[in-house]
Amino acid sequence: MATNTFNPESLVRENVRKLKPYSSARDEYSSDGSEMIFLDANENPFENGVNRYPDPHQRSLRTLLAKLKGTAENQVLLGNGSDEVLDLIFRAFCEPHVDNIISLPPTYGMYQVLSGINAVEHREVPLNQGFQPNVPEILAATDRNTKLIFICSPNNPTGNSLDVEPIKALLDSFHGLVVIDEAYIDFSDRDGWLPQLGNYPNLVVIQTLSKAYGMAGIRLGACYASPEIISILNKIKPPYNVNQLTQQRAYQRLLDQQGVEREVATVLEERKKLAEALGDLDFVERVYPTDANFILARVDDADRRYGELLEQRIVVRNRSKQPNCENTLRFTVGTPMENETLIQILKKL
Repeated sequence: MATNTFNPESLVRENVRKLKPYSSARDEYSSDGSEMIFLDANENPFENGVNRYPDPHQRSLRTLLAKLKGTAENQVLLGNGSDEVLDLIFRAFCEPHVDNIISLPPTYGMYQVLSGINAVEHREVPLNQGFQPNVPEILAATDRNTKLIFICSPNNPTGNSLDVEPIKALLDSFHGLVVIDEAYIDFSDRDGWLPQLGNYPNLVVIQTLSKAYGMAGIRLGACYASPEIISILNKIKPPYNVNQLTQQRAYQRLLDQQGVEREVATVLEERKKLAEALGDLDFVERVYPTDANFILARVDDADRRYGELLEQRIVVRNRSKQPNCENTLRFTVGTPMENETLIQILKKL
């Protein structure tokens, strides 16, 4: 268990520490439901459903999400997709041209992109052949300016969950933040890391409504961390980063947990069927185990097979340029009809 003496303020950029956050009209007065005449925010007064600024703190949505996830409201920050949340973490804790971060390829490519955008050195420590973290190599790659370690679990593009013990070792030993990206956690039968927030003050968990909740189009990501870390991120987030329509649609979807569970159950059933079909194909050399809504498979010639599928109007992802992923294709699990179409076409290749 990480030491309770960890203080995120010690990691914060000096300019962020001194920053006085912008105070919007809706920060200074939030409605209690009473009928009011709002003449404070220079809005268009003619009602059309979106003429008013949205709640900058997404209070209703965060309250519901915190209840569903078993966290406190002050442990939740929402963003315009997970990518904005990740960018906020960079901007709060990483000094440009000074600090560095570590990612574990093959993994989600935005960690590297955000490093470049924020002028932060990006260090890579590849996962081992079993796609698990090598803790001694990771710690050896850190120095006093290493602020963040990014862990994607279940991992993208490999699909596997990373083992618990190596992650605990990093949380115990690393002096910075360990950011665990759980975009695909709803498809896994393993427990996520949210229940561990109280045990590890340097733990940050990222989740999204884009995958299991089927809301990639509204762009809503969530960051779960200690109240101290969330407070730091709130200082620098744009005042109205989650728009009114996104808040409304997300709230409605979160209320339909049974619908989400049905869709996830269908994806898991279809995932098993697709994995078995891929394993029966002569040109598929290996089907990797997965806890996500996709399957990574090693084939004889990924470029050729990708092109053949494209000719049949099926788009998959060629992941061959990722470390230890030579000649691999990533197949997202589609609808039962889409999966059956894919399987029949694969059998004819």
